[in-house]
Amino acid sequence: MDKNKDQEKSAGIRAHYEKRSTDFYFRSDRGGKVTLGCRPHLHYHIEFFVLLEGKVTVWVDSVQYTVRAGDLMIAFPNQLHQYSSYPGSPEKYLLFVVSPDLVPEFADIFNSTLPHSPVVESFCDMPRLFPLVEGLAGVSGKNEKGKYREEVQRGYLTALFGQLLPMMTLDEIKLGDSRAVREVVNYCSQNYTADLSLEMLERELHLNKYYISHLFSSKLGIRFNDYVNSLRVSQACRLLRDTEMPITEISDAVGFNTQRTFNRAFARFRGCSPGEYRRTRPDKVENASIPPTGALPVHFYPVKER
Repeated sequence: MDKNKDQEKSAGIRAHYEKRSTDFYFRSDRGGKVTLGCRPHLHYHIEFFVLLEGKVTVWVDSVQYTVRAGDLMIAFPNQLHQYSSYPGSPEKYLLFVVSPDLVPEFADIFNSTLPHSPVVESFCDMPRLFPLVEGLAGVSGKNEKGKYREEVQRGYLTALFGQLLPMMTLDEIKLGDSRAVREVVNYCSQNYTADLSLEMLERELHLNKYYISHLFSSKLGIRFNDYVNSLRVSQACRLLRDTEMPITEISDAVGFNTQRTFNRAFARFRGCSPGEYRRTRPDKVENASIPPTGALPVHFYPVKER
């Protein structure tokens, strides 16, 4: 495994916060046709993949790693991550994006720690672990629609994390900016439909509101209100694409107080009105790990301290 801190690569990364609509997503490419490459993004979910063939460069929280055939890579909730493919090295892989709500037994671990390294080398050679991933992939394929499919998925995930996490070196998230950013982003991503304010976060998270405001400007490169509105607009885009909900109801559903505020925020982030967006983007976008083209960009500056 190659690891090196590449500050030029990470400084001022233009990243996307994914508000995912499902608890479980699976993608498999055993033919080397669909690349793993994706731009920087983060989300509430756990994302991991097993590389069966090929070689991939990944960045997790500003640190670069090389993932080789047989390795597993895992990103914990709200870790900034990005994948880049090697030219002439087609990848074969199994990719999973899983809500931590599916494995509540491990909530404390995923909320309070980070992997010292996100790469588990030679994972495919581990006889007690790799078959669990293959089993999970087997019950998660498009043609698998068993009555107890979700229960079986939970079983595989529980068994996998129950053996994988104890063998990894996990660093406790230190008090300070890193942990505060994680707590604030987590809270906002789960409560963006509420009437969020710095005062609310101060009350709920026991952090000074001026400190929170400083975190957004210095660590995430965006003002607090703009960040919250970006989450709301991102979810509104999904509802405009995938449902027939009236625009006025969508405005209320994602947390805007008035239609005028919604229209103004939407135009700022998307460059068009909600109605124009619905008319010009009629196709539903599959809920994939790679953000759809034109997905809402937000400036995030990765937290360096751990």
